[in-house]
Amino acid sequence: MTISSSLNAGVAGLSANASRLASISDNIANSSTYGYKRVETDFNSMVSSSSGGSYSAGGVRSTTQRLIDERGALVSTTNATDLAVSGRGMLPVATLSDVEGGNGEPQMLLTTTGSFRTNSDGYLTTESGLVLMGWPALPDGTVPSYPRDTSDGLQPVQINVNQFIGEPTTNITLGVNLPATATDSTSDGASEALSVEYYDNLGKSENIQIEFLPLVPDAAASNTWTMVLRDTASGDAIVGEYTLTFDDSRTSGGTLASVATVFGGDYDPVTGSLIVSIAGGPMEIDIGMIGESDGITQLSDKFAPVSILKDGQPVGNMIGVEVDSNGLVHANFDTGITRVIYQIPLVDQPNPNGMIVLGNQTYLPSPESGTFFLWDAGDGPTGNLVSYAREESATDVANELTAMIQTQRAYSSNAKVIQTVDEMLQETTNIKR
Repeated sequence: MTISSSLNAGVAGLSANASRLASISDNIANSSTYGYKRVETDFNSMVSSSSGGSYSAGGVRSTTQRLIDERGALVSTTNATDLAVSGRGMLPVATLSDVEGGNGEPQMLLTTTGSFRTNSDGYLTTESGLVLMGWPALPDGTVPSYPRDTSDGLQPVQINVNQFIGEPTTNITLGVNLPATATDSTSDGASEALSVEYYDNLGKSENIQIEFLPLVPDAAASNTWTMVLRDTASGDAIVGEYTLTFDDSRTSGGTLASVATVFGGDYDPVTGSLIVSIAGGPMEIDIGMIGESDGITQLSDKFAPVSILKDGQPVGNMIGVEVDSNGLVHANFDTGITRVIYQIPLVDQPNPNGMIVLGNQTYLPSPESGTFFLWDAGDGPTGNLVSYAREESATDVANELTAMIQTQRAYSSNAKVIQTVDEMLQETTNIKR
């Protein structure tokens, strides 16, 4: 019995070391595979009961585990949608066949890195057929609240490279100097005109035509102007008329002293703005606060539009996308507009090593890995999302080769045990001849 147990222990040793060699071979074969997670083989002794002073060898059993929580080094690339995770957390993906199958919501898989590029349908996809998943943003670029303990809100990230977009103008800031000499009693009363372009809700170019009419008194100076605003989109209809009076004191000379509304939205002295109704909706026009010199002023004898600021952009073509460290996918347009179109969350679990291992460096959450949660990148326990980067294999070739030498020696030793037991059994057989 003791000799037979020795033979069984030797056979178990051969099997265990063969398993370890298989994991080492897998690690070395994938030493250049982006995002590969190393497999580790451990040995556990098997103890058999013994009695009467004899001992029965139990042998050894091997167990393997993929160390998903180990991370490789990050390397830079030239593709804006090459993504990797710096720290804890994983990227949600789905298989392209599952996305295109149309059989309900695609199943969420997890990975730590990927080289994503748009395919013929605009999906951000890897060469191995993994589609990046994310939360879609609203048309204004804001991301609504989605459930964080389920993947139901995730959608395949699809980039419409033929997309056009524009931003309507909703705010205009006027920095204009009116000539103080125009309100003298000796002035000819000539008006000053200013045209400010804006973009309507359809991206078309329109104008706010502004006319400044000086009030010429019989004597001295009035320091008063009438500002009339017309909208070209409304057939040059008057959308606002205001009486501007300027201060002529030594301390605040040239700044606004009062603004009276003749027609249109009221002037707000707290913000220095007034709101007029143009064809596409309300337009806020900032003319400056009372006593301040950052808006409309009246100084000297020159009419000077010093600064005209406005928001809004003309319609532009999408030229590319980028992903920031918080997982926001920005679409860039040739007019300079940047619009958030998706947010990529990072998925975290209590035990990443308990996930089910699938092909192409993807993993499936399981009861052993624990309940997953979708975090904003950089929030909670998760790290940042890094673009222009890939994660290298977690394999250390030098360590694997060293382990291979140890495994080879152990395998040879177990084979020697089997050989020795065979010789002992042969001797036992030769007792009776």
